[in-house]
Amino acid sequence: MSSALIHAAHGANTTSAPTPARHAKQATATPAATAATRPVTTKTAGRKTADQADSVRATQPESIIVLGAGAARETQTLSHTDIQQTTPGTSPLKALSKLPGVMFTSSDPLGSYEWSQQIIIRGFDQSRLGFTMDGVPLGNLAYGNDNGLSIGRALQTENNGPATLAQGAGAVGVAASNDLGGALEFTSIDPTKQFGVDVAGTVGSYGTWRTFARVNTGTMKGGGRLYLSYDYQDANKWKGDGIQQQQQANAKFIQPLGSHVRLTLFGDYSQRAENDYQDLSLHLINTKGYNVDNVTGNYGLAQRIATAYQNGTAMPAGIENQDQSYYNSAGLRQDILGYGKLDFNITSRLKGAFTFYGHTNTGEGVWVTPYTPTPASLGGSPLSTRTTEYDIHREGLIASLSYNIGHHTIEGGFWFENNDFEQARRYYPLGMDKYTGSSVHWFGNDAFETQWQGNFNTRTYQFHIQDTWQITPRLKLNYGFKSLVVDNTAQALSGNYMGTPTANPYASGSITSANGFLPQIGANYRINHNNEIFADFSRNMAAFDNSSTGATSPFATTVAGYAAIRNKIHPEMSYSEEIGYRFHNKRIQASLTGYYVEFEDRLLSITQGVGIQGNPSVLTNVGGVTARGIDAAFNYRFADNWSVYASYSFNDSRYDDNLTTGGVTYSTKGKQVVAMPSNLANVQVSYDDGTIWGNFQMQYQGRRTYTYTNDQWVKPNDIFNLNLGYRFHSHNWALHGLDAQINVTNLFDKRYVATVGSNGFEVSDPKGTFQTLQAGAPRMVFFTLRKHF
Repeated sequence: MSSALIHAAHGANTTSAPTPARHAKQATATPAATAATRPVTTKTAGRKTADQADSVRATQPESIIVLGAGAARETQTLSHTDIQQTTPGTSPLKALSKLPGVMFTSSDPLGSYEWSQQIIIRGFDQSRLGFTMDGVPLGNLAYGNDNGLSIGRALQTENNGPATLAQGAGAVGVAASNDLGGALEFTSIDPTKQFGVDVAGTVGSYGTWRTFARVNTGTMKGGGRLYLSYDYQDANKWKGDGIQQQQQANAKFIQPLGSHVRLTLFGDYSQRAENDYQDLSLHLINTKGYNVDNVTGNYGLAQRIATAYQNGTAMPAGIENQDQSYYNSAGLRQDILGYGKLDFNITSRLKGAFTFYGHTNTGEGVWVTPYTPTPASLGGSPLSTRTTEYDIHREGLIASLSYNIGHHTIEGGFWFENNDFEQARRYYPLGMDKYTGSSVHWFGNDAFETQWQGNFNTRTYQFHIQDTWQITPRLKLNYGFKSLVVDNTAQALSGNYMGTPTANPYASGSITSANGFLPQIGANYRINHNNEIFADFSRNMAAFDNSSTGATSPFATTVAGYAAIRNKIHPEMSYSEEIGYRFHNKRIQASLTGYYVEFEDRLLSITQGVGIQGNPSVLTNVGGVTARGIDAAFNYRFADNWSVYASYSFNDSRYDDNLTTGGVTYSTKGKQVVAMPSNLANVQVSYDDGTIWGNFQMQYQGRRTYTYTNDQWVKPNDIFNLNLGYRFHSHNWALHGLDAQINVTNLFDKRYVATVGSNGFEVSDPKGTFQTLQAGAPRMVFFTLRKHF
């Protein structure tokens, strides 16, 4: 959001430091898995993925990236090895950004700072993409998530197995109720069959340090295997005052129950606390530079800013307005996630799995606000602390069966989830002399105001069935559909000010998103051993959000606003088509895909009527988006130990309709979709001789806009990263199983805008003053040592 190197020769585990690549998941372990690879030797073999044996396979090759050979849609799998080559603690989302069609940004070097995390695929942002871990739904990855958690809080990066991306549409069985666009499926590694201990330590720029330890029991009496792991990570912000801190623990246990059944148990605990970086505007960047940030540590200045705003007097020197620099803001999250899974083979033809999972989350978004002073009776500061508080309690069941008969593999399944979500907006008092608690302090029990609070329940029901028909040895057809029903219920509770109950401005009620037939069909034709073509079509629906602040929540409005839209709005829909070509041989993998997407019934919160009337902003269907584009990827092992990977994407996503808000119609028809660049490119040159390894990477993002009228643009950027490592092969006990790694992010120290839209998007921003941009991190260097015992 790294791990100790374990060589296969001494019972290695899959979380090794970068080693020659391994097969990806079975679905993609086809002839492409032999492309652009080099043999794994017993001296350099790393730990193996979950579906591999622990014994050394001396001649087995691996690809860092597998370009989905045999699949009926565009898909790529990023290997465990490639994820481990990044700086320890890096989000796997950042590693996936090298895949075609993927735009990922963050203002921190590891891509783990959640306020600035942004991933967009073919014009669809993360709220409209599907995310799972070992099949368990992670929700929509929104910052104030009401139905899940980020992959960095669900799984330690050292325990990440292969990650698979389907850019156009995930499989019909993916447990996601919002995947209008693609789906990202993450996996966790399995415990090893041999006992082992891994430790790792990382130090780096701006006070970064991280420790990691994992114990594998090996195969125990009765056949079970278990690992337990823990990490602690701490870093200073690269500008301003504050910290980025996380501690996390994972456990995974596998137990065979006879010869036909396997039990898997997984548990995760995560506690994350991170101070925010200040959102910037183009005006701030042009006049004051990229280093403008919160004034945490200068409480007196923050109070003077608030006093000047409240009294209408002059701001302190160097401060333009009350929003330029806040005193403090932070995101706090604590999660517990677990699942139990039974895999069983009833017969050689009939197989199935049942997964039960549960997730609890407690979170706070903290902001010291100059807009609401602390009451005089409680301290009288011109500042107070505003929190948005979250609690998630969800549990679910995923079941599937597959039957092989003749040339058909028929598979079906069911997903159910019950999610209780609580949300509240509260204000806490601050004194005149100091800020309460640390910069990442959890507030509770002494709020002087609860502005609003609510309870929300979401029940999700999804059924799917599909058939894979091998019509001829060369032609394969996949076809199926899913049915999705999501019932949302909201209960707005009364607020409270200084002990006096107050009315809740938000709506209560219920609404259902439902579609009984969401089909998907695809075909793959293998021209010969090296060449294939594929095509697919899918139709998908995204359910409404269920909160007081969600971007597509019908309850994020007044009672009157909800009554006006309840029977008028429709869930968002998408229709995706793609056609592509793949080539693969022993040295080359290549793919080229063209796609066409229609996005209908797009939802946006807009002001009803003329703004001066004071009408509420309500959720409204505002038309559609049409996207066209191409994705290309190329992986070439041009010499022993050397390879080059390149990807390029062109995306033309444009609004189909003009936008009317506040009684004014804006010319948005034909304008480019916000935040998504038209051009993305990646180039990576890699070397690995079993002892020394390294890669040099360039990522390019074209210009992006944050206004629906396209009147403001952010410049393109090209960022370079360097990763180097050394594996010791000495028989000396101190060096045996040791490896070292250096990672340099933003190698040439470029100043640029990373995230566009951190604070949302505007219709128009003629003066460039809307603060919704996050600056990219400067050059940073990290050094890691790993040891396997």
